[in-house]
Amino acid sequence: MKNKYDVIRFILKCILIPAAAVIIILILNEPYREINDQKYMDTVKFTLLKDNPQQIQIANLGSSHGAYDFVYDAITRRGYSCFNFANTSQSYNYDYAVLTEFGQDLTEDSVLFIPISYFSFNNEVINSTEAEAMSLRYYRFLSPDHIPGYDPYIDIVTNRLPILSAGEDILQLFPKLNTVLTVQAADNGINTEEFIRRTQERYSRHFDNKEELFLPERIEDLRHIIEYCQERQITPVLITTPFSTYYNDLVSQDFMKEFYETIDAVASDTGVNYYDYSHDERFGANLEYFADSDHLNETGAAYFMDIIWDEVDELERFH
Repeated sequence: MKNKYDVIRFILKCILIPAAAVIIILILNEPYREINDQKYMDTVKFTLLKDNPQQIQIANLGSSHGAYDFVYDAITRRGYSCFNFANTSQSYNYDYAVLTEFGQDLTEDSVLFIPISYFSFNNEVINSTEAEAMSLRYYRFLSPDHIPGYDPYIDIVTNRLPILSAGEDILQLFPKLNTVLTVQAADNGINTEEFIRRTQERYSRHFDNKEELFLPERIEDLRHIIEYCQERQITPVLITTPFSTYYNDLVSQDFMKEFYETIDAVASDTGVNYYDYSHDERFGANLEYFADSDHLNETGAAYFMDIIWDEVDELERFH
C-alpha cells in the first residue's frame, strides 16, 4: 500500500511542479511584456504604419546614419508625406526586408534614399551575439516570410513569451534586485579631445577584426533594393551622409578607393544617381553639427535636409 501511495505522490509531483512552473511563467510574462516593449521603441513607427497605411512620397532606408540624419520636419511642413525606414545597425538585407513589407506604402514616382555608409557592404554589428539581438526587433513588425532566417521559436519568445528570453532583464521586475548601472549623459559642450577619442572607438567598431569589408551578398542586397524600386516606379537615390574630418582622417585611401569603385559599379549598372556628402566641407570640421564623429545632431540633420532638398535633382519634382 505504501508503494502505491509513493507512486501516486510521484505522479502528482510530475504534474504539479511543471504546472506550477508554467503558471509562474505566465504570471511573470505579462508585467515583463511592458519592460520588454521598451527595448523595441524604435519599431513603434512601423507598427503604426501597418495600422495606418500612408501614401509616402519621400523616404529613406539605412542604418543609424539614415535613422538620425534624415529628419523630415521641414519637408512635411511643405505638405509632403515622408517616412524614415532606417534602424540602427540595419544592413541591406534587412533594408530589403523592410522595403518588401512596406513598399506598397510608397507612391509611384516617390523618392527613396538608400544611404551608403563605410560599413554598408559589411555589417555594423561586431559579433553574432549582437547580430542576433538586433534581429529580434524585426519579429515585432515584419511578416514571417519577410524576416531573413525566420525562426518560429524566436518569434514565440519575442512576441508571445518574452519572459523565456529575459536573461538578466528579469531583474527589472524586482527593482531592489536590479544591479544594472545607469549611465549619465555627457553635457552638450564640445570637448575636442573626447570627440577624437570617441572617433577612434567608432572607427574601430566599423573596421577592426573584420576579414572582409566588401561582402558580395551585401552588394547583391543593394542591387535587389534598387531593382525592387525600379520595378515599381519608385526612384532610388544612393547617398552617403556627412562624416567629420576626424573620422575621415582614419580611413585608408585603399578602402576609399574600393568603396567608390563598388558604388560607381552599382550606380553605373543600374542608372541610379549617387550623392556623396561624406567629405562635405560644410560639415567636416564643424563639430556643432555632429552628435558624434559620423552622426549628425538635430541641428546638423536639419541643415543636411535643407541641403539635399536644394541639391538632389530627384527632389525637384516636389519643388
